[in-house]
Amino acid sequence: MTDEQTPGTRERILAVAMELFGAHGYHRTTVRAIADQLNISKAGVLYHFPSKYDILAGLAEPLLVAMAGAVADAAHPDPRTARRQVLEGLLEVFLEYRYLLRLNVNDLALAAPGAIFERFRTTMLAANRLVAGPSPALAERVRAAQALGALSDPVVLFAEESPADLRAEVLAGVELLYPEAVVPVAAPRGRPAALDAERIAAARRMSEVEQRSATEIAAVLGVSRATVYRYLK
Repeated sequence: MTDEQTPGTRERILAVAMELFGAHGYHRTTVRAIADQLNISKAGVLYHFPSKYDILAGLAEPLLVAMAGAVADAAHPDPRTARRQVLEGLLEVFLEYRYLLRLNVNDLALAAPGAIFERFRTTMLAANRLVAGPSPALAERVRAAQALGALSDPVVLFAEESPADLRAEVLAGVELLYPEAVVPVAAPRGRPAALDAERIAAARRMSEVEQRSATEIAAVLGVSRATVYRYLK
């Protein structure tokens, strides 16, 4: 086995391809350019990936697997819980892979006809069914599509921003469409939605000292997770 055939070379190819696709676009980047950047032969690249599309598929595979997992994990019998889980789950996936998703800004590489797009579309349609709820009318399906678009578009457009800030603002937007989607518990009667200085300090203490999750903090304070994220950022 030559150096070009080692498993580590495959990961190096993916890393360089991600860099070049992001800088120059998928269609304007050649296999030869990837090989030259790695100081290996073009045949060495093609040993691991028979075509440039296979390189893109290798980059997209973790994203597609994570998306499918988020949708599968959200298959809850309660429609509102399923909606919340799929929206939050996909948002976390999109945040993690925001730079890969941003490749589409250059030349819609991930949306080109092929297995990548088919798997992406299948997963998003499954997510739409969970968000829209049982027996949805057209209006409910459209609103579900709007909510799902609200997850990915800001993450792609503002990929350089803090993931915590992005998460908070995206969830705040989703909350406008589905108020119950980001509220894990019912707020006690009469408790305000905003946080005063004392409760902000309590939220920070629970997050930084007690290492509690946003879900736990929201439950204690009787506010939505979006509210918790906004104050903690």
